[in-house]
Amino acid sequence: MTDFEPKVLGILCNWCSYAGADLAGVSRFQYSTNLRVLRVMCSTRVTPNILLEMFKSGVDGVFVGGCHLGDCHYITGNYYTEKRIAMAKSLMKTAGLDPERLSFYMVSASEGRRFADLVTDFVETIRKLGPSQVAADEKLRRRLNAVIDTAKAYRLRLLNGKEISLIQDGNVYDKLIDAKRLDTIIDRTLKEEFERNFILQMTRDRPLSVREMAEELDAPLDEILEQIVVLRSNNLIALDTIVGVTPKYRAIVAGGC
Repeated sequence: MTDFEPKVLGILCNWCSYAGADLAGVSRFQYSTNLRVLRVMCSTRVTPNILLEMFKSGVDGVFVGGCHLGDCHYITGNYYTEKRIAMAKSLMKTAGLDPERLSFYMVSASEGRRFADLVTDFVETIRKLGPSQVAADEKLRRRLNAVIDTAKAYRLRLLNGKEISLIQDGNVYDKLIDAKRLDTIIDRTLKEEFERNFILQMTRDRPLSVREMAEELDAPLDEILEQIVVLRSNNLIALDTIVGVTPKYRAIVAGGC
């Protein structure tokens, strides 16, 4: 698709990568004009749900630029950015959106040439992937909506925001959490939250049985039934009808079921 011109959003931290972009400009280093830049004080200000919303809005790729580790103006900002990008990529994969459409690069204020090269390479990667199908694919949009809601889940935001303290200082019982174990906990939490949010997405329009939900999610029946129990206990889904001996459930929305 040679005539495809990617729409790429660049999110650059004020102190390093934006300054690197500025140096590329004043040095007249040539790089792709497909990038549109949004400057933020720190790259970690952009959370996974915001990154996913950007893809929902129609961009083909998102380029996030931050400081090198150890150089962050806010000490640990870029550490959290790495973790948030990893979570966003995992959610993109869950939704069916290629994670290569999102990348995080560390660029210092003195690396104008590096910035120019990274942008050019990233835009070419997006060009090869082709245009985003979010607008054209209803199923992809529904799954993307579900992962956006998943990214907003309190449990995931808490784990992501407390990662350093949990690993270095421990939990409320002063027990240190191993980084690998914490990643396992985050992955399990992400999966559970996605299943619940996708179930709610599916059942807003029509009631579905547990089997129908399991087929759509490609998940075991008992796993989906467990999520139904959680959703019903939180008054988020309700029994709608019984067809033969099969109960069907519908999401509860404002004003009724």
